[in-house]
Amino acid sequence: MTELPTVGTRVSLRYRLPRGSTPPHTDVVGHLVQLVPTLRVRTRRGGVVDIAPGDVLAVRVVPEIPVRTGEIRNLEHAAALGWPGIEQHWQEGWLFRYGLGNTRRANSAVPLRFTSYAELSAAVDWYAARHLPALISAPDRLFRLPAGVPVQAETLVMAGDLDCAVSAAEMTLTGRPSEVWRQVNTREIPEQVLTAVVDGQVMFGELGGLAVGRVAMTDSPDGTRWAGLSAVHVREHARGRGLARTVCSGLLNWAREAGATRGYVQVLAANAAARALYESMGFGVHHRSRYVHANDLLNGLLS
Repeated sequence: MTELPTVGTRVSLRYRLPRGSTPPHTDVVGHLVQLVPTLRVRTRRGGVVDIAPGDVLAVRVVPEIPVRTGEIRNLEHAAALGWPGIEQHWQEGWLFRYGLGNTRRANSAVPLRFTSYAELSAAVDWYAARHLPALISAPDRLFRLPAGVPVQAETLVMAGDLDCAVSAAEMTLTGRPSEVWRQVNTREIPEQVLTAVVDGQVMFGELGGLAVGRVAMTDSPDGTRWAGLSAVHVREHARGRGLARTVCSGLLNWAREAGATRGYVQVLAANAAARALYESMGFGVHHRSRYVHANDLLNGLLS
């Protein structure tokens, strides 16, 4: 069999059609979402093509289609509203978020429109009033980072259609994290931070006391309704059984039934297992982001 790249890779694949077909083979371009027992390719339009491994004749890796800056801005806008902390402030196209100091995401400023010295200075003052350093969430192309400025927590923002959404009858859905949910996900995130959402809805899923997750549904400026997965956790002894996938699929199914058409998740670049899970669900890397301290940026500008 022709050697295949890893799941998540965009490929052009030629494969053999059933005996007697004219022509005898054809091609498909898309992302590999499964390798065994059947090869599965998801096309740009969301269709899925299943191919027997022995029918593969040739394969080559195809560069990813560039994501436009406006698409990054739209997704970052929806994601910021889906994890906004308990207090928000708009500053000339930037969204400042405060979440009691818990999680970087809920306590950082997102530059969605304009970038200037004034917004950085305003962020320093706004967070200082809340006894926090000003942390900037810097997405690709929305914020140009100067060379040499220290960054932290490089993050993959992965996105996809909701083809993977499947109802999970055995999963409990609630508008707030239940006691069992908190026992599975033991991160000490205050409930008001977990349940916060701006102009949207949030739902929590719990599967048999073994796996949990959260989904926030918000709109981007272009009208797309996004479903953002977060806080997915499986008890250590229950890992490797597909429970995370079941929880994620069930939460996305709830969001789809509520009107969402696209999904996203923010994964640390170093978390290979999480990336593999979401790639297997048809999500691909949309863009990257990282965090940087505003004072480091200001010091660089003034030096």
